[in-house]
Amino acid sequence: MKIAQENLSLITLTAESGGGMVKATVDGHKKVINLEIDSEILSDREMVQDLTIAAINKAIADIDELVKAELAKSMEGVIPNIPGLDLNSLMGGMR
Repeated sequence: MKIAQENLSLITLTAESGGGMVKATVDGHKKVINLEIDSEILSDREMVQDLTIAAINKAIADIDELVKAELAKSMEGVIPNIPGLDLNSLMGGMR
């Protein structure tokens, strides 16, 4: 279990908004580790803010599913398959 938690920093996901004008990368701990903003939109502050928020929110939402899948894979054979078992609660409430 501890190894699975430590490996969360190795899981990353990049999401984009505005057709790729803003890209946000988060790790399995839901920390933003990279943010790319296309220089063409830098003059429009409101657009940058909106697209940045959208990209980060999408990345955080998408990483949840990826982390759940990775944790389930790493726990195969360790924890019995119990219907309704919430791995997030075992991992200290990922949300």
